[in-house]
Amino acid sequence: MVNYDPSARLPSSKELPDSDDTPVDNQLQKSIPDLLRTILANAWADRMDWFFGIRMGIYYDPNLPAIVPDAFLSLGVKRFYDENLRPSYVLWEEKKLPILVLEVVSQIDRGEYSTKKAEYARLGFLYYVVYNPFRCDKPRLEVYKLVNNAYELLNGDRVWLPEVGLAIGIEQGTYLGIPREWLYWYDEQGERFLTPEEQIKQFQQQIQQAQQAQQEAQLLAEQLRSLGIDPDSLT
Repeated sequence: MVNYDPSARLPSSKELPDSDDTPVDNQLQKSIPDLLRTILANAWADRMDWFFGIRMGIYYDPNLPAIVPDAFLSLGVKRFYDENLRPSYVLWEEKKLPILVLEVVSQIDRGEYSTKKAEYARLGFLYYVVYNPFRCDKPRLEVYKLVNNAYELLNGDRVWLPEVGLAIGIEQGTYLGIPREWLYWYDEQGERFLTPEEQIKQFQQQIQQAQQAQQEAQLLAEQLRSLGIDPDSLT
């Protein structure tokens, strides 16, 4: 992380571009981070000390352009600044490095396994997550942890991140009506956090089950009354 001269007049987040305006190569580069952020917004609804940025510029040196990962997670920062939200993520304002950065690999090589990986390690991001949906002979999900200034690969399709308090992993599911493999967050017991659509469906099923149980109870009561038995006397 770059050290800054506190007496210098550094540009603020409102004065800097929010991204590099590079278009995504495919829809997954936006949809996958969107899902992760949406799940976090539900799982951490009561927390205001985190921020999940998508295709947002991270400014680490006032003399250099921002880096723009597909997504990043920062802890110990304000979730919201004001109604206009964050225009960009400026380290000399935030004073917190993102704890995790994510890259979703497209069919175009953009250095996710080389130059970007080296740069993120140099800057000190603790976790680097790479998801490559096009891989067949190697793991599609790779999670790296910074150890002695170098990234070490953590094995598994579901990896526990103790500093985050969550696990990240892949499994088949449906999001936005699209059935495929998605990235999800998991709790310490390995239980996957539900998407908003899944939460609504679960709630609807619970209502239907409660209604069915009530109908069955009413039917049973009517049958008991037809036999001359007061169902209230049995409770």
